[in-house]
Amino acid sequence: MSRDVAPDFRRIRVFLTNPHPCSYLPGKEATTAFVASADPNLEVISHIEINSQTYSQLSDMGFRRSGQYFYSPRCKSCDACISARVKVGSFKLSRQHKRCLKRNAGLTVEAVSAIDEQEHYPLYKNYISTRHADGDMYPPNLSQFKDFIGNLREYTQMLEIRDDGELISAGVVDYLEDGLSAIYSYYSTESKHKYRSLGTFSILSQINLAEEMGLSYLYLGYWIKNSPKMAYKSNYRPLEILKDRQWVLLD
Repeated sequence: MSRDVAPDFRRIRVFLTNPHPCSYLPGKEATTAFVASADPNLEVISHIEINSQTYSQLSDMGFRRSGQYFYSPRCKSCDACISARVKVGSFKLSRQHKRCLKRNAGLTVEAVSAIDEQEHYPLYKNYISTRHADGDMYPPNLSQFKDFIGNLREYTQMLEIRDDGELISAGVVDYLEDGLSAIYSYYSTESKHKYRSLGTFSILSQINLAEEMGLSYLYLGYWIKNSPKMAYKSNYRPLEILKDRQWVLLD
């Protein structure tokens, strides 16, 4: 099943997957829309290269990138997945955020356009194995890592966070016309780093990077109020959500 996205997107189409178990809400079925070529002679649906301008327009419409694919939830019986973005210019640090920044004051943060897979993959593998062993990304493998993380695009950088030279956190970010898109973060789960709250620090670092670049938003993906894995995004305010095709402030 497919449909045209918009007049400006005549070279691409949106295809719908068959219903499948939801990764975030037990007992729910999910249907995913993803972007592919509009070539009428296409025999096998595959990913399509998207430039940064089209990518920005897709993000404004609620699409996300995962590896080579651009997707959006299109579930018939549920609308819990809501696109969310932080308003960078008016972002306010909470007490929790301030404590997190203080605990991590000695870390170095750098945005890079190429990575050392031999350094990153073990960190990714451990993160998936210890934090997401119940998810569809488990068990991790190197091929999966390369498809999902390793092949950085022209508009992608990796935010590396280091403790005295040791890589302890990494976050993939895409550059859009009006902001950064937070694609995925993984970090050390060793007990010696637990006090750092590296997931929070990674997001704060991405907000700071967007502010330094003069960008308006950090796109956080989908906020799901009743999912413990996704509800945390409401801790970053002001947060805008995409509702009825309009971005509005979350109350």
